Amino acid sequence: MSMIGQRITVLGAGVAGLAVAQALALRGAQVTILEQADAIREVGAGLQVSPNGATVLRALGLGPALEAVSLRATAVELRDGLDGDVVTRLDVGRLRPQDGYHFVHRADLISLLLKGAREAGVELRLLQKIDQIDLSGQQPRYVTALGDEAEVDFLIGADGLHSPLRQALNGKVAPFFTRQVAWRALVPCEAGAEPVAEVHMGPGRHLVSYPLRGGTLRNIVAVEERNRWVEEGWSLRDDPMELRLAFEEFSPRVRGWLDQVEDVWLWGLFRHPVAKRWFGVQPEGAAVILGDAAHPTLPFLAQGANMALEDAWVLAASLSGADTIAAGLAAYQSQRAPRTARIVEAANRNARAYHLRGPVRSVAHLGLRLGGWMAPELALRRFDWLYHHDVTVG
Repeated sequence: MSMIGQRITVLGAGVAGLAVAQALALRGAQVTILEQADAIREVGAGLQVSPNGATVLRALGLGPALEAVSLRATAVELRDGLDGDVVTRLDVGRLRPQDGYHFVHRADLISLLLKGAREAGVELRLLQKIDQIDLSGQQPRYVTALGDEAEVDFLIGADGLHSPLRQALNGKVAPFFTRQVAWRALVPCEAGAEPVAEVHMGPGRHLVSYPLRGGTLRNIVAVEERNRWVEEGWSLRDDPMELRLAFEEFSPRVRGWLDQVEDVWLWGLFRHPVAKRWFGVQPEGAAVILGDAAHPTLPFLAQGANMALEDAWVLAASLSGADTIAAGLAAYQSQRAPRTARIVEAANRNARAYHLRGPVRSVAHLGLRLGGWMAPELALRRFDWLYHHDVTVG
């Protein structure tokens, strides 16, 4: 089915929205993005773009831009959070030099995606907060917070965790609080730091860190198990001392980073089910969701942005390769739902593995040390299904 001239409205100018807008515009569609903010600002912190996500950016013509704003990881290190010792090291730069594992500031990724979308002819409209979606008529209909309403031919929900379109397709489902909270912060990075993703594992908590922006900044994401409920979202500030106290038994390396934290954000980690229904077809229109709107994930596999990029490519390719919109949307969900469900479950397992306590923790760390020493390629091969999946080759 030709995308030429197809009028498409995308909700959300995040990674998923900008990527799918560009992918469809490059195939000839007339794409408009509705974004609730009044500007595209430099918000967020670090992201990891793994090989499966980087292949999509290269297919969109954004490979050189990604290389310019990111650092290529040389390794992933799992460390004992209490003493700082390396438990195992995955030398991705040496063992898989052909692969690209990138550390990038979210604002820089959004900037290059926005530039690509605009160059492809995508229109961006700001201050468009969507309050309600109605799929009961001839076409998808939306109502904004200001009371404006419109019917559109084709609506794409790339509007995140609290997507009104997801709710319109699936009804309201209460998320499950995992009894874990996460802090995120940026601090100055020490000179000459190797581009390594460090995972410092401790009883009931862990901390992930890696350099950003040419090694000038260090990204920190720290997770603690607790029973107290914390708001879901990224907008809750916290006292840096709370973060320091949570990790006061960790190594001097970690405590040194946390001593530099001035601004820190806290959010609760909630488990959401993968959506059962990703799309709807009406007499004169259609609607579909992707990214976090379809399959929110915990951050323990660093795949949120990568899944969004994969979704964007597969949705555009499925629509352009099908005879009808309905067939294209069905093909999209059938390809993406099993894979994203597997990724979400793998992230859930990582959460448990990072927080082991007592004798089980000691045995697990010994196993990781032996495995890293005897068969360093084996740990990498366990995730070939994830990182070597290339949606751009069909």
